[in-house]
Amino acid sequence: MFAKMTSLSRGNSSNNLRNADKVQKTLIAVCQMNATSLKADNLQTIIDLVATASSRGAQMVFLPEACDYIGETKNQSIDYSEPLHGNFIHQLKKAAIRHKVWLSVGSFHQRGPENQDKPKLINTHIIIDSEGKIRATYDKAHLFDLDIAGKVRLCESDFVIPGSKVIPPVSTPIGRIGMATCYDVRFPELSLALAHQGAQIITYPSAFTQTTGMAHWECLLRARAIETQCYVIAAAQTGKHNAKRSSYGHAMVVDPWGAIIAQCSEGVGLCLAEIDLDYVAKVRSEMPVWQHRRTDLYGRVIALDSDASIIPPDDQPIYQFGHIKIPSSHIFYRTRLSIAFVNIKPVLPGHALIAPLRVAVNLADLNPAEVTDLFLTVQHVTEILKKHFKATSSTMAIQDGLEAGQTVQHVHVHILPRKFGDFSDNDDIYDHLQNHDKGWTEHTKLRSAEEMAEEARQLRVHFYTKPADPEEQSAGSSDES
Repeated sequence: MFAKMTSLSRGNSSNNLRNADKVQKTLIAVCQMNATSLKADNLQTIIDLVATASSRGAQMVFLPEACDYIGETKNQSIDYSEPLHGNFIHQLKKAAIRHKVWLSVGSFHQRGPENQDKPKLINTHIIIDSEGKIRATYDKAHLFDLDIAGKVRLCESDFVIPGSKVIPPVSTPIGRIGMATCYDVRFPELSLALAHQGAQIITYPSAFTQTTGMAHWECLLRARAIETQCYVIAAAQTGKHNAKRSSYGHAMVVDPWGAIIAQCSEGVGLCLAEIDLDYVAKVRSEMPVWQHRRTDLYGRVIALDSDASIIPPDDQPIYQFGHIKIPSSHIFYRTRLSIAFVNIKPVLPGHALIAPLRVAVNLADLNPAEVTDLFLTVQHVTEILKKHFKATSSTMAIQDGLEAGQTVQHVHVHILPRKFGDFSDNDDIYDHLQNHDKGWTEHTKLRSAEEMAEEARQLRVHFYTKPADPEEQSAGSSDES
């Protein structure tokens, strides 16, 4: 029997923020399961839930942690695990295609590497698109080790390998999703890092225990939503799975103001919720905590060893660069605070510019977060330009002020990929850089908008390429129906 959908009214504070016209709205379904060790039964439950969600108009369906199975022993959990190209994920891809929906596979037990001292698995969260392609995978970073005398013992680290990186938010039809799993909800550093990278939605598919769920489930989810100003989506396991393990349930969706807008009642089922990206923007505009952060006092949460190419440049049509309007087609990379774009009159092939998103005249006008983001972007883009243009070195320059040669009143960094012999006297590059944008006439040769857009398109491939689908890479992938 499916659980009933619980629709909760918003408080007055939340309603007061919702006066703007809603344009970017989509419907999602958040599922609640009672998985057991019977994999075939669990798979059928998922297929039924996806079909129901699709029939109700959902564009994306969120499944809980361990939606493939919950083992009765550690050894069983390891033995039942599958590779990414195994039958379980294959069947979910088929369901996504059949019902034309995206899936957040909250997590499944991915088989670990063969070279481990003892067999272990990986708790992997997967996003599958409506064409059955894997868009992203995230391996749970924080492992839940709980040992309460006389009550419960659950130690993931005994048989699970922890994830080693934060995955940049994934662009989907409902918005940019930051991926997390269950116990990750207790670590605000992760959610803040995802929000800083551009997440509008954060997912916490879970299998919370009864004890911790009753105490902390709701307040943790609402806290993560409030502090990041993101929607928080938490599919959940519920009820008794076996003699040793039960889950709290209460799958829910929390909006960026911290209001619970949908929640499952008892039992297996789903609830529907509307995702409104205009509301995300409105909350952030009217409560601008990102602008008020004192990173000069306590620094900034940054996801290390993470691909920072997370915000598509086409999210807005025009970018302001001093007095110049730059079309999004000329932007090849964007972070939360910086943009990288091609040059209308390059000194050398690959000569590009990096600037803060906010119009600021001088380097001293930037806040610590903007300075950090700008130079992390410079570091990242420099290596990509060297690779793309087959260069061996790079020149980087900032002209900070009129006497330094600054012609656009917006601080920016020039990056020029270098090769042996590109100037007979190596220091000549500075004279060319000083004069390349001065004294233009109607006869000055400038690149066309089409040329610049094409170069930006080629460079974007290095930053925004979709991950390869493991099933397509595997020669032995399953074709079972």
